[in-house]
This record gives sequence, structure tokens and C-alpha cells, in this order.
Amino acid sequence: MNISSAPSHLARRDWLKSISLGGVASLLTPAATMAASTATNRVRGIVFLVSDGMSPGVLTMAEAFSQQTRQRHSRWWQLLQNPQSCHGLMDTASANSLVTDSAAASSAWGSGHRVNNGSLNLSPEGKTLTPIAALLREKNYRCGLVTTATITHATPAGFAAQAPLRDEEESIAPQYLDRVDVLLGGGREFFDADKRSDGKDLVTDFTKAGYQHVRDRKALRESKSPRLLGLFSTGHIPFSMDRKNHPTIPALDEMAEAALTRFLSQEKPFLLQIEGARIDHAAHLNDIAALLHEQLEFDSALEKVLALTAKHPDVLVVVTSDHGNSNPGLNGMGPAYQDSSECFARIARAHESFSSLLNRWKQNPQQNLTAMIQEKLGFPLTKNESTALRTILAEKPVVEWNHLLAKPEGLLGQFGGNHFGVGWTGTTHTSDPTIVTALGPQSQRFSGLIRNTDVFRHFSELLLG
Repeated sequence: MNISSAPSHLARRDWLKSISLGGVASLLTPAATMAASTATNRVRGIVFLVSDGMSPGVLTMAEAFSQQTRQRHSRWWQLLQNPQSCHGLMDTASANSLVTDSAAASSAWGSGHRVNNGSLNLSPEGKTLTPIAALLREKNYRCGLVTTATITHATPAGFAAQAPLRDEEESIAPQYLDRVDVLLGGGREFFDADKRSDGKDLVTDFTKAGYQHVRDRKALRESKSPRLLGLFSTGHIPFSMDRKNHPTIPALDEMAEAALTRFLSQEKPFLLQIEGARIDHAAHLNDIAALLHEQLEFDSALEKVLALTAKHPDVLVVVTSDHGNSNPGLNGMGPAYQDSSECFARIARAHESFSSLLNRWKQNPQQNLTAMIQEKLGFPLTKNESTALRTILAEKPVVEWNHLLAKPEGLLGQFGGNHFGVGWTGTTHTSDPTIVTALGPQSQRFSGLIRNTDVFRHFSELLLG
């Protein structure tokens, strides 16, 4: 049978079992040739996966890192080669800047309007905008939010809450009640009475409304309730490479599976947002090892989603990012760039994130920082590099012409880059268009160059009619 004439659920399932690795599809496939025929154009559910802060170059490095550390291709890389998937780029600007933050980016998806950086579903004129989760609730449809950040962080909040400032996470948390059916991530501090500044016990409020509250991996696996509040850490979920010290915290693919299986088992329309949030955090820290480990954890969640939806031809899967961050890229190293691959392979030697290592050092500054970096990050510091790092950690100025890199993480990223071959433009978001890949019914809507506000329009037309 020709794949272009196969029912969409069979083609997707066959592709997952035996993907052709022959060539890489063009990023922007012409609309006339990219949309394979499907058994139905009806969309019952949408799974929207967000690799937060993923600059375009990360996808290439994640593919190489996956082959090095997992001895297989990344699923997103394979998805680009699937003849039934559609590909595009997204214009990510906010209302007041060419460079968006996550709150404005998610608000564009969640309400269809560009807002100012830092605000959630509030127009520049001060008008309150209704998020997609509230619109779905009016029809008794289902919504889920999954993240490795606090569940009240900017990206999930953009789908379901309104706030003048994204940092008002205490006020965001209660807005999810009876608006979002499944909430999985970090951020226990914004729900527990003994951690909230107002003393409100939101966990009890949620459980009274029919949510099952779970706090660890075992409870998540055993949970049965269709409504779920999973809070697995006080703040953000730790970086995956540091999680060996936190064995009770579920991985992103486990959370994604718990959420998606609840929605697939019912006939109700649904929207599920799954965010690999700490990719962005690692990019801010110029920590390429932490970033690539987070990207592969996100990739495992994508793999899980594709497997679960393979027999559901009425589910659309969209994979993208909200913005770039610091634009990491593998540079040409050595004569004729012949050392680039060897340098990149050294990243796998790192066994701790920058933030974890520096926090441990700050607890006892008498420790030998250079030795700690050699042991845990896998590269040595020169005497001058060690001096510069200690100087900036003491909040004293160092000579650094790129002001964005004049901070501990900026220096450490550069020092590591001398050995890993990875360079950074800074430590902040960038304006680059982000990659969009879609598979399933109506996936052609995400081809070509789209605007971030188009995502809300597609959500609304496909799910709300």
C-alpha cells in the first residue's frame, strides 16, 4: 500500500515501527505536496508540545547527542522525515518587543492576542482576554497542563489564567480550579497553605472539587481519577541530569502519559499542553549539557505521545517552541573543523548542572571550585579562567566585552565552550522564528510561516467550531 493513500492511523503507526532514515525533509514543505490524505479531518484532541526556549540549532545538536548517548535518532528528527508531517516556522514577537518572553508567547497561543512581555492574557490597553481553557470549559471539554517548571509558570499559565504580571503565581494557581482537568509539574509552594503568603489551602480546594492530589512517581502511576493535581516539587522540577538525587519525581514522559491516557480514554474533545520548560532555563545558564539532557527528556515525551496517539486518527500533535534562547551552536573546531565532533562528544562527560554545582560551592566556598568543575562538568579551567570565575562570583567586575555574558553562567558557558565547541550569543531570549512540526488531521495549518497568534485561531476552529 502506498503510504500517501493509507489511513492516517495506519501510516502513523507503521512509521513509528519502521521509520525511513534515508533523507532529511525540507523544513518548509510546499503546502501542495505536504498534506497526505487522512481518513478524517475531524480533530477531537490536540497535543501541543512546547520545547521552551529551544533555538533552532538545538534540534541538530540534540540529534547528535541522542545518537551519542542513546544510540538512536531523536523522535523530532525522525518526525521531520515522516512524509505525513507538516513543517513550518513561527513568528514569535510580542506586542511590545521583537523578542518575546514566555508569558507573552503563551498568551498569543492561549488567547490569540499579542500582549506585552511579562503579562498573561491582558492586552496592552488593559483588556482582560479569555484563555482557551476557559472557552473549552464552557463546552465541558477537557484541558491539561504538564510542565517541568512550576505548574503556575508562564507557559502553562498562558493557556488558562490572567495576570498583569507572570510572577503572580499565587494568584494564578486558584484560576486553574475547574478550568484545567489535569495539572502536572512543580510548584507545590503555590498550593500548600503552609507555603502560600495568604495561608489558603488550595490543595484541599482542588481535592474537594474532585481532583486526586499526587506528590510522587508511585502515586502518579497508581492514580485513577480523571481529574489530577500532581505537584512533584516545591519549585521547578530539578534538571534531569540532577534528578538522580530525586528518584520520586516523575520524568516528563511519565507525566505526559498520565495526562494523555486520561483524555484518549474518553470521547470528549481536549487540549493538552506539554512543556519541556527547563530547556529554556539551561539556555539562560549557558549550560549545554543540562540543555541537551532536557531536550532529550522532551524528546522522550514526544515519543510517548506519538506512540499513544498512533491509533487515534482524530488527534493532532503539534511540536514547537515559544522562542529561542541564547542561540547555542556547534562551532567549527580545529583545522578544517575536524575537531568539532570530538569536542561535542565531551558534553556527555558532564554529570551535574551548572546551577547545582555552583549552589553546592556557594554553601562551602572553601571547596576547590576548579576541581569540582573538572570532576562534574568534565573540563579543566586555566588559571586565568579560574581567577575570572571566582572574581565574578564575588560580584566584582571582569573584562567581558559582551555584557550579556558578564555573569558567572556566561563565563562558565564560554569556558566550557572552549572544550565542547558550543558558542552562545548571550544569556537571553532571541527573536529567531521557531520550528513547528505537526502530525495528524489538519496538520497542514501549521505549514509555512505562521504567526504565534494563529495557534489560538487553529485551536478555536478545530475544537470549538
